[in-house]
Amino acid sequence: MMQKIQKFGGAMFTPVLLFSFAGIVIGIGTLFTTQAIMGSLADPSSGWFKCWNVVLQGGWTVFNQLPLLFVVGLPIGMAKKQNARCCMEAFVLYLTFHYFLSAIISQWGDFFGVDFSAQVGGTSGLTMIANIKTLDMGMIGALLISGLVIYLHNRFFDTELPEWLGTFSGSTFVFMLGFFVMIPVAIIAAFTWPKVQLGMHVFQGFVKSAGALGVWVFVFLERILIPFGLHHILYSPFYYDNVVVPGGLYSYWATKLPQIAASKDSLRSLLPEAAFTSTGYSKIFGCPGIALAFYATAKPEKKKQVLALLIPITLTAIFCGVTEPIEFTFLFVSPVLFVVHALLAATISTTMYLAGIVGIFSGGTIEMASLNWIPLMGNHWQQYLLQFAIGLCFTGVWFVVFRFLILKFDFKTPGREDDAEEIKFHSKAEYRERQNGSQVDEKTAFAIEILEGLGGKDNIVDVTNCATRLRVNVKDEKLCKDDPYFKSIGAHGCSANGKSYQVIVGLKVPSVREKFEQLL
Repeated sequence: MMQKIQKFGGAMFTPVLLFSFAGIVIGIGTLFTTQAIMGSLADPSSGWFKCWNVVLQGGWTVFNQLPLLFVVGLPIGMAKKQNARCCMEAFVLYLTFHYFLSAIISQWGDFFGVDFSAQVGGTSGLTMIANIKTLDMGMIGALLISGLVIYLHNRFFDTELPEWLGTFSGSTFVFMLGFFVMIPVAIIAAFTWPKVQLGMHVFQGFVKSAGALGVWVFVFLERILIPFGLHHILYSPFYYDNVVVPGGLYSYWATKLPQIAASKDSLRSLLPEAAFTSTGYSKIFGCPGIALAFYATAKPEKKKQVLALLIPITLTAIFCGVTEPIEFTFLFVSPVLFVVHALLAATISTTMYLAGIVGIFSGGTIEMASLNWIPLMGNHWQQYLLQFAIGLCFTGVWFVVFRFLILKFDFKTPGREDDAEEIKFHSKAEYRERQNGSQVDEKTAFAIEILEGLGGKDNIVDVTNCATRLRVNVKDEKLCKDDPYFKSIGAHGCSANGKSYQVIVGLKVPSVREKFEQLL
């Protein structure tokens, strides 16, 4: 079960990879089309506004079509064969499902408690998907239908039909099965989803009423689930679906930017729900404190080596918001430190909330600047100064707490390893030498070493990836090597949970996965 959950989490991240760039485009486009910031230059009748509005509308593509994006994106990571065909099947059957559902609620809406004549949006529970007026099931509905199609694809795609029926094999056979499966699924959705929508409204009210406690619990869970690869599942419905606000916090915040920029009220009073995206504070303020503690506690003769390791992985966390490289340098050495890190992350986010500072702060400084500081600096610069003051104080807290714990319990963080356990990083030449002198590029050689550490190609069940991790399910975990081996070949570490392995590669993981799959 854990293997399947982890694989699902990795597949979920495939569409999410597009959000960073789209968010930056929206942030910049909103900045340049907001009169409160740009003055008369951003008048809707000006050429400046019209040109930047074209860019802005293009940036909205990803967020305006989230259900379709996840329907197509999920099979990339979950289909066991012919992923591209599965994407097509999922897309067509998702539309088929909504055509069925639309017809059902348009004819018998009163019976199901749906007013089909109401306008889409708001509290009607209706939306438009590919010009189909239907129930707003958001990302959850998209994932349910896509997951069902993936099951049908994996189970029946290779079904052999009689020769005279050969034209109905493959994707056509999956579509045929799915067509008839979607009818009862649509009926079930018409019965259940209006009640789910009611429950979501109740849950939304509970989350809002929880205030600072709700923020603390949410951020703590998001951080503590990282080792299991399940944090995407927690935050995705909040950020990109209707759990807290219509359309998800990212798109909702972007639509509200002009009003927020024009107001001088506190950010929390304008959109308090945005506090749930405050997971990035630990990235830009916590990770530097952790890195300083590692450097301060490293053995004198290893400080230069540790500094060379810490600078790039810390900058990656600060600017890109990708924290796995630095977090996994100590997660397996001392899980206690990671729990403390999660506690501090929840505490800084709650402190910012209590200080009235909210916004889209889940990524690194690039994302934060484009969606917060740049477009909103005019009327909210005082709050952002306070934000940095609080953040730097917490950097000091992270440093002091981590340094104390490392020295108190003699944790073997980077630069403190015993000589017998010292990690040796291999060179490109050594890779080639191990391959009997064959001319392989560095990423191929790296993939070869990973494959060897996972017991060879015959031990691999499947492979996916998220932003920084190669996620592999193996047949026999006894054939796999431990965390020090993966660090020795240049990875940031390896997380193992039964037969599920996550090799921490870094931002180059898509190209390493490609080489890995070629070896298979």
